[in-house]
Amino acid sequence: MSTTMSATYWETLSAKLQGTLVLRGDSSYDDIRKVWNGMIDVHPAAIARCQSVADVQQAIAFGREHGIELSIRGGGHSAAGLAMVENGLVIDLSEMNKVVVDPQAKTAEAQGGATWGQFDQATTEHNLATTGGVISTTGVGGLTLGGGIGTLMRVHGLACDNLMVAQVVLASGEVVTASETSHPDLFWALRGGGGNFGVVTEFTFRLQPMSGLFGGMVVHPRDNARAVVQNFRDVGSSAPDALGLFCGLSYSPDGQPIAAYIPWYYGSEEEAAEPMRQIRSFGPPLADMTAPTPYVAEQTALDEGFPPGMQNYWKSHFLSGLPDEAIDIIVEHANAAPSPLSATLLELMGGAVSRVASDATAFAHRDAPFNLAIIAQWLDPAEADENIAWARGFFDAMQPFASGVYVNYLGIGDDPARVADAYAGDTYQRLREVKRQYDPENLFHRNQNIPPA
Repeated sequence: MSTTMSATYWETLSAKLQGTLVLRGDSSYDDIRKVWNGMIDVHPAAIARCQSVADVQQAIAFGREHGIELSIRGGGHSAAGLAMVENGLVIDLSEMNKVVVDPQAKTAEAQGGATWGQFDQATTEHNLATTGGVISTTGVGGLTLGGGIGTLMRVHGLACDNLMVAQVVLASGEVVTASETSHPDLFWALRGGGGNFGVVTEFTFRLQPMSGLFGGMVVHPRDNARAVVQNFRDVGSSAPDALGLFCGLSYSPDGQPIAAYIPWYYGSEEEAAEPMRQIRSFGPPLADMTAPTPYVAEQTALDEGFPPGMQNYWKSHFLSGLPDEAIDIIVEHANAAPSPLSATLLELMGGAVSRVASDATAFAHRDAPFNLAIIAQWLDPAEADENIAWARGFFDAMQPFASGVYVNYLGIGDDPARVADAYAGDTYQRLREVKRQYDPENLFHRNQNIPPA
């Protein structure tokens, strides 16, 4: 319907917005419709560049009245590219990106279009932080609504565990405040259930003091990958909460295959000494780049390896464990990656993440010890088939060790039925009940969709 809608209708919406309405043919259209994943080439009918909650309400009302499919753009960093919608209307929050910190209360209010880079810059000025995404261009909203794996999760919980209040514009246009005491069912669903329940225009987070961080990277040759991953598993089995740890099988800037530890310790260099000794017990490495590190520097350290505009195809599993046979599969498939831009990432879970009850939030996979991200990344669109086939083959081979999936790592072409795998136990059915209450017509379905019960 949107493709044939007359200009008069779009003028009607444009006149009601404080922000701008970008249409096909406008000079800024092609730049604005771009998202982080270069595979996404979607042409919306219009993009509402919202500047206020009232703008969001107007866009929702217009879409609902005229039967236009809606999508929501926060940071635009979704691997699946769900921020854009073909021939539909994009509710673009990227200009609503203010972050206001209350250092006395140790809280921060972030608008729905803020990125973690903007958030971290604002909070660390007061030596405060909360768990956030490890790529600074990731949106605060999308990451938090999916749960929020990040640097500080083992010591302070997921991003959603630190969410205190959310301001939400519902499908009806009503603005509500969700918290433990106001719309608690909606608040529960927002913490892991994704963008299914409304447009979150503001998040309020609990912050923690950032007195010190010791982090960086320890790099080994890929020939030693099996032992590197085994040591990652063994260190993780007894790691203190203050130690965050990823293990990556990727490539150096000059194209050499490497196996790397990415540790960060929430504390001083002296406190980090023993956990770091265990990480360094396997060696010698090609390079040890660990040192006392500002939090903002740690949060941007991986940006260069995952720049916007690359072709990206992701597959993922939570893992029930890392037995040697699983490690052999991981190393074999990582070594077979057709692109030197691709990466295999293992994330150590546990710690504070595991001490939240599985039914306390919609993020239910609290007992998963590891998360596996298979990141196929390449430059030439003509090379899509071989890179996608690599990721899918790797994913299939790891299925015997899988225990669900992180909803934020679902990518292009994932079976919609797999969304249920992101929610353990009764969580999925409970989310469907909340969806029925707050979005019974499934207006917000351009996401990892949970249909109403």
